[in-house]
Amino acid sequence: MTPRERRILIVAILSSFVAFLDGSIVNVALPAISRELGGGLTLQQWVVDGYLLSLGALILVAGSLSDTFGRVRVLRVGLIWFGVTSLACAVAPWGAALVVARILQGAAAALLVPSSLALITSTFTGPAQGRAIGAWTGWTGIAGIAGPILGGVLVDTSSWRLVFAINVLPIAATLIVLAGVREPERTGPTARIDVAGACLAVVGLGGPVFALIEQGRLGWGSPIVYLPLIVGLLSLAAFLWWEARAPHPMMPLGLFRARNFWAGNLATVGIYGALSLGFFIFAVYLQQVGGLSATSAGLAGIPATLMMLFFSTLFGGLAARFGPRLFMTLGPIVAGSGFLLLTLAVPPVDVWRTVIPGIAVVGLGLSITVAPLTGAVLGSIHPEQAGIGSAINNAVSRVAGLIMIALAGTIAGEQLGVAGFQRVLVVTAALMFAGALVSWLGIRTPKSMTDAGTPAAGERT
Repeated sequence: MTPRERRILIVAILSSFVAFLDGSIVNVALPAISRELGGGLTLQQWVVDGYLLSLGALILVAGSLSDTFGRVRVLRVGLIWFGVTSLACAVAPWGAALVVARILQGAAAALLVPSSLALITSTFTGPAQGRAIGAWTGWTGIAGIAGPILGGVLVDTSSWRLVFAINVLPIAATLIVLAGVREPERTGPTARIDVAGACLAVVGLGGPVFALIEQGRLGWGSPIVYLPLIVGLLSLAAFLWWEARAPHPMMPLGLFRARNFWAGNLATVGIYGALSLGFFIFAVYLQQVGGLSATSAGLAGIPATLMMLFFSTLFGGLAARFGPRLFMTLGPIVAGSGFLLLTLAVPPVDVWRTVIPGIAVVGLGLSITVAPLTGAVLGSIHPEQAGIGSAINNAVSRVAGLIMIALAGTIAGEQLGVAGFQRVLVVTAALMFAGALVSWLGIRTPKSMTDAGTPAAGERT
């Protein structure tokens, strides 16, 4: 790896690390937030889904911005914006203010993830790209799972507000490293911004998510629930219609002609919907029902973190050599089995016997899955479209997560208990197994694995 490649990989990892860390660190702080600001499960859902909503709705626009204005420039703006909105979350005086700040923070996060991954795919090729994606996946996966550990310590020793304020430190470090990165030269035309598509996506996602969260409190018969649902679904239909006809769509539907692209994104729905739902309910349950402290609940995720750290790069490299299909099939099965093991964690919760084994199996499954999944999706499209391709895949994962978290109250019930926790984990495992089935049936190994950045002959259908 050259010094330039090493610097770009560090920037890509740090940029995404901030976004993924914030997306997970808040989970263990939810009980403390609701104790101080009120709002119960509804506020907890909105604190998580407000972030995922703007992230999922705007990440496609961010991918276009990345391809249009350059990955380095978009990263720099996103990092500064993320720092400002993190401080706004830290000082929020009431629940509604926190939710608004989280929505703005998610918009900033949307600028980080596709640009960082596009930097990797435009810099590395072949097996080196697979290893780089594996390293990126491992470290960002660690952020997603290790976040609760740091969050628990901050909540128990100080305040949940530090969970947001601490983002300033890695942001400052990333901006320093980013100052030495030059924008890669472009070899194709720049994209244009699809404003109409962006507006339809925001309304199309926001309406149904609002309805799913608020129906538990107001009921489906309330116009405050069913009207946003109807408007949102109509907007989603209009979004797909517009994207098929727009001169410069922010989600080019032609990308889905690549078999591994559409199959990988379909598998992403199950896998990342399961991850968001499973870890959301896991962190809340251990504290509110299991009686663990925020720190203990966070520490329970350490085995998964270690698995991601040790094995993600290995499986990313193996998938680049042998193809992603086998890994994308076995990985979700292993992770789903781990979630089923966690159903044994009933009060009094024995962390060593019922939590640690299950979470370790989940981490192993994620190590097998995530890097091959990312490589399969982005390896099926042209490198010049890496920004929007990464954005689409990330949008799919975030939207899947936000919908499943919005459904958490419906699955678990208004008051989270053992039975509700177990129902949620069974649904989580089922989603993982569905992702494995889609991968086995849909993913194909390119005929040549020597050019990971270009679709092999016959890969498109």
